[in-house]
Amino acid sequence: MILFPHCKINLGLNIVSKRPDGFHDLETVFYPVPWNDALEIIPAADGVFDFNVSGLMIPGQADNNLCIRAFQLLQADHSLPEVKMHLHKVIPMGAGLGGGSSDGAFTLRLLNHLFDLGLSSDQLRAYARILGSDCAFFISDTALYARNRGDQFEQVIIDLQGMTLLLVLPGIHVATADAYAAVIPAFPEKPLKQLVHLPVDQWKDNITNDFEMVVFKKFPVIGGIKQKLYDTGAVYASMSGSGSAVYGLYRTSPDCGDAFAGFQTVTLSL
Repeated sequence: MILFPHCKINLGLNIVSKRPDGFHDLETVFYPVPWNDALEIIPAADGVFDFNVSGLMIPGQADNNLCIRAFQLLQADHSLPEVKMHLHKVIPMGAGLGGGSSDGAFTLRLLNHLFDLGLSSDQLRAYARILGSDCAFFISDTALYARNRGDQFEQVIIDLQGMTLLLVLPGIHVATADAYAAVIPAFPEKPLKQLVHLPVDQWKDNITNDFEMVVFKKFPVIGGIKQKLYDTGAVYASMSGSGSAVYGLYRTSPDCGDAFAGFQTVTLSL
């Protein structure tokens, strides 16, 4: 069985307070984006677990991969047989697009279907929260307003259909922990879940990502990309998550010439 884990962008991101447990409370809107990895899982006929990856290389120890951890969570509670897993990695790591979190969440979704476990979305989200704060978002495929650690959700209606999304990936790895450490938490004047209902043309002056000030200072090239997105006609541009990917929303397909020469770009219809 094969599923295609998608990535996300953040429409606004406010760090509102630091929690006693050392994490941060935040508010953001996660928006699903149709740029996908590919994940295949089948029962292991020989009874031997196997996990392999193609496409982009994934740094770190294989045992820490969220796909493996997701399988181990369900196996422990539901006595799953061993499986063969193959992940074809397209979404880059460390870009603020949630690709790894999506892979972990889609592993839960796929196993639930493959082995007919009958787990509800709420039950799957509970497992996903163990994997990581934003993993739970990927249990569904719709935009969600997120608060607390980014793992408590409310429905939000945002229609970007017909717009074009341009992702620009500078190939810079931004350490999420460092970005959080440099941000000074503060409650916004207006809640994000109200601001996202403004016309998209008004987002530029009202919706912000608190990580941008920190990341742009350390990596000016990322801030330069955001400005170029506006220069080429984006109605809204922002860094996603803690970066380093930056995106622009356009009314029509953009003609950027060589504005982003030297960077990976991905153009998607929403």
